[in-house]
Amino acid sequence: MKQALLVIDAQQELIEGNDKEQCVFEKERLVENINAVLEKAQHEQASIVFVRDLDVANGEGPGFEIHRGIQVPSSAVTFDKKATSSFYGTDLLPYLKDSQIEHLVIMGCKTEHCIDTAVRAATVNGFDVTLVGDGHSTTDSKVLTAEQIIQHHNAIMHGHYNVDNFSMVRKSEEDLFTPTHNDYR
Repeated sequence: MKQALLVIDAQQELIEGNDKEQCVFEKERLVENINAVLEKAQHEQASIVFVRDLDVANGEGPGFEIHRGIQVPSSAVTFDKKATSSFYGTDLLPYLKDSQIEHLVIMGCKTEHCIDTAVRAATVNGFDVTLVGDGHSTTDSKVLTAEQIIQHHNAIMHGHYNVDNFSMVRKSEEDLFTPTHNDYR
């Protein structure tokens, strides 16, 4: 089975914040976990894909780039997006289909926006998804803390399904590239 690690919006200014936005919850742990899963992906020879949001830092400069603490492999592919969905208006879906990817491991920012949308869109587009439960983050909203948002999404995304494909939530220390989806079919 061919697999890919999809790291969404793990950009410098989004993770660290700026004068208008706070940094994401537990940013150091997020970067650490992304790096740990990147190592696993390379070991398993999974494709590695980064998606950057053109709204971050107006799509330019150091704030737009992947966070400086993330060790981006030279083999990684990067797509830039203009919408919440990593699949909308990008070549991500054709790339994944052409690469015959069946399973996506998803990490990044922000939980309730681009991560939620990617998980749901991926299942509709025929991929089983493993969301890394300690590999996505966000900021506080007006009604919930970032921690509550993350916990909520981990709960609702575990077992979320769209007909044939669904998502599982697992921790970064688990064997993420040995999918457990078939145990639940």
